Amino acid sequence: MEPILPMEPMASAAIPTGEEWIAQVKWDGVRVLTYADQGEVRLFNRKKNERTMHYPEIAHLREYCSSQSVILDGEVISLGEHGKPSFQRVMRRDGVRNSERIGRAVETVPIFYMIFDIIYLNGMWIHDKPFHERAELLSEIIAPNKHIQLVPSVSPTQSLFDVVKQQQMEGIVLKRINSSYAIGKKREDWLKVKNFQDLIAVIGGFTLNHNTVNSILLGLYDSDGRLHYVGHTGTGKMTVNDWRELTEELKGIVTARLPFAKLPQRHRDVIWVRPEKTVKIKFAEWTEGGSLRQPSIEGFVEFPPEECLLE
Repeated sequence: MEPILPMEPMASAAIPTGEEWIAQVKWDGVRVLTYADQGEVRLFNRKKNERTMHYPEIAHLREYCSSQSVILDGEVISLGEHGKPSFQRVMRRDGVRNSERIGRAVETVPIFYMIFDIIYLNGMWIHDKPFHERAELLSEIIAPNKHIQLVPSVSPTQSLFDVVKQQQMEGIVLKRINSSYAIGKKREDWLKVKNFQDLIAVIGGFTLNHNTVNSILLGLYDSDGRLHYVGHTGTGKMTVNDWRELTEELKGIVTARLPFAKLPQRHRDVIWVRPEKTVKIKFAEWTEGGSLRQPSIEGFVEFPPEECLLE
């Protein structure tokens, strides 16, 4: 089976209510689609990058799924402090590139696969079926275990958001119960309401403290392909070892050329880098000057830098 682009929710500030809507927790993890057919199981992320090696717990389909011909959609998460999903933690697992390190990663960074949809079943595409029918089929073939869970759907949509907000989690996804699965598209049948804002930015430079990175400069591209400085941060869910690894990575892409369209006001002692590495940033709001207020590092991601756009 060829990997598909998943359906994506549209951003919304309002939370619709009524019988035609359900709400689900928006898990802070990595989107992974499971493809199984004729005994072969392969995993791909939302950018069609293969992740079969990374998550053997999911690749062992027979341990949790009664059908051998399926495409499942879900989110891989790992729990951090206080039992909450940690994007930084799951990226340590997703970032493993050496097959010899997978066994160690399975032990040190346990994951959960939160399944929320099914697109293909027993040789038939079922993406045109209404969501409530797909959810019913999903519950019939999936047997949850210590690594596999079905994402619950909640009818009081506002109540779920209130709980998510209280727990300082990412947000919720709202779905029309009669909605089809629009492969590779965004539609208002799926909405996302976030508790806080985030984005993926490009690293354009860094500063050092005692030969270790202590701050990174962030940028986003405009429609003409120019990289604009949007802020800097030296905070986030980073360990001492994470900072050391980042230092080695960034030193490997140092350049004398300014990557930004304009010289940032904050440029003293900055070491410029080629705009190749991307990072997920959590922030409070945009300032009037077009910068991020209170940005912090959530985790480093494999994402095309040219797709980190100003919107």
